[in-house]
Amino acid sequence: MTRIAIDGMGGDHAPQVIVDGVVQAANFFDYELVLVGDEAQLKKELNNYKVPGGRIFIHHASEVVSMSESPVHAVKRKKDSSVNVAIDLLKRKEVDAVVTAGNTGAAVASAMLNLGLLSGIKRPGIAITYPSAHGISLALDVGANVDPTPEHLLQYAIMADIYSRCILKKRNPSIGLLNIGEEESKGTEVTKEAYKLLRESKLNFVGNVEGRDFFSGKCDCIVTDGFVGNVVLKIIEGVVDVAGTLFKREIEKNPIAKIGALLCKPALEAIRKDTNYEEAGGAPLLGINGVVIISHGGSTPTAIRNAIRAAASSVQYKINDQIVSEIQHREKSEKA
Repeated sequence: MTRIAIDGMGGDHAPQVIVDGVVQAANFFDYELVLVGDEAQLKKELNNYKVPGGRIFIHHASEVVSMSESPVHAVKRKKDSSVNVAIDLLKRKEVDAVVTAGNTGAAVASAMLNLGLLSGIKRPGIAITYPSAHGISLALDVGANVDPTPEHLLQYAIMADIYSRCILKKRNPSIGLLNIGEEESKGTEVTKEAYKLLRESKLNFVGNVEGRDFFSGKCDCIVTDGFVGNVVLKIIEGVVDVAGTLFKREIEKNPIAKIGALLCKPALEAIRKDTNYEEAGGAPLLGINGVVIISHGGSTPTAIRNAIRAAASSVQYKINDQIVSEIQHREKSEKA
């Protein structure tokens, strides 16, 4: 049975929301779940639920890395923090995957220090899935590596291709390189060189894509550096929030608009579901020697439940084994 460790103290609303999500997962899925964190607090929260027997366990950790702490310093200083302990369980193969909604930088740093990288991988990347005009798309990296080399971007494309084929069920995912223009000559020296590497690869590379193409469905996967990717991610979150507020404000001004909104409610609910980050639950940290899923700090119980499901899927489809195999195959081809 798949066994997953969850950082019980990570996130804006821990441990309440985390425990709620873990209980949901225990009722929805056939996994063993290990809540990592302050035992007294976690037991207190668990007492509010009917917990399936033998499905949820607690592993004590005495410290917590806050969202505002310096990631590397916190990870090194707080050895018994919930995120460190959860990832150490993965390192010792006592669990198959880790889910955390805590400090993203700390999760990346702890994974790098304790698990290391997959063979052949130079840098890890955080991937997100999001809805586009032609189904679910993927972007990588959105925060792990702000200063990649062209080779790093090529490896992100390889990992994005594998994840899309295995998890998103894309037969031959198309790959785009985020840039300021479609022309090959556009961009920085890094993106220009990455363009050449991607064009020469056996990936389904469709060329440069612009920011406006993010949701158009022009490609299944968008490759970018962690700085730009994270900025885009935060802009998307802000636009969605503001759009919802403005829409509600305008409807409340006009009785006829309220009637129209009521008639459109089924369509609006479908759009809300398609664009809701809760459905994905979390972002895989690809390239790490272990399955680590990073959830939004403000995750709801539903998002935590779905992050656990995403972690189990990565374990089931042996994503890391496939990434290593593809990287090794490429290295052999280059030497031949």
